[in-house]
Amino acid sequence: MAMSVIWLGMVVLSLVCGLWTGQGGAVAAAAMEGAAAAVELCLSMAGMLCLWMGVMEVMRRSGLAGGLSRLLRPLLGLLYPEFARDKKVMDPLSANFSANLLGLGNAATPLGIQAARQMSIRTPGVACDGLCTLVVCNTASLQLIPTTVASVRAAAGCAAPFDILPAVWLASVCSVGVGIAASKLFARLWPAAETGGVRA
Repeated sequence: MAMSVIWLGMVVLSLVCGLWTGQGGAVAAAAMEGAAAAVELCLSMAGMLCLWMGVMEVMRRSGLAGGLSRLLRPLLGLLYPEFARDKKVMDPLSANFSANLLGLGNAATPLGIQAARQMSIRTPGVACDGLCTLVVCNTASLQLIPTTVASVRAAAGCAAPFDILPAVWLASVCSVGVGIAASKLFARLWPAAETGGVRA
């Protein structure tokens, strides 16, 4: 709702300023250009996203995605010790982490929501430490293949959309590392209540 009000305010303000300065025609032309560019960008991105979603589906059906998820479980068990033996949490959690590694945020989001719902069953109405860590990891998003960013760069005419890989790897490792460290630090500084890991 707040974003709708902000966008409406920006549109009204630009129209008023354009009419006030006698640039109403230029504002209308810019709006049409922006709308056309947005449609072109969406179509360009759709192709690459469909390609990588197809790759993800092939990986899932061939068992590679499941293998990657099983490979990640020991690490995720260290990050989420209270849920390490809970299959209903760990399965979507490992799949979410795998999708994020491949830069498929659209595929990762429903898996993350599923894991978060399972986590919240233990502490209804209150975020436990594991849920906070999940939010941090999904926000920082460790990525091996930045599919979405590369598709935006390709749509903008970049000849080598994946030449940002070293910078993306460094930035995502740093952001995830700092995020997890902060999450664990705050969990120690603000300990959970005695009952069920629920914060007081």
